[in-house]
Amino acid sequence: MQVTDVRVRLVASDSRLKGVVTITFEDAFVVHDIRVIEGENGIFVAMPSKKMPNGGFRDIAHPIHQEMRKVIEEAIIKAYNEALQTQTPEAIGD
Repeated sequence: MQVTDVRVRLVASDSRLKGVVTITFEDAFVVHDIRVIEGENGIFVAMPSKKMPNGGFRDIAHPIHQEMRKVIEEAIIKAYNEALQTQTPEAIGD
């Protein structure tokens, strides 16, 4: 499965959230609300999730295999770095 489009919206905030991503596969399937987060060891990608009644979070979309996770993360980090060069971060509401 090929990544055919990655769209990054940079976020201007004091939180660790640095961007929100939409990724398209094979020009046929799209996943919204992937987050780019600043962690202790640098930038990482967090899959879309929902809050559970117990307060935890559960991914609602995620790769099954490590190889696909690597493809997705590399495409998103590349697009994020390119967006840093060309975009102005947007403020988002809570």
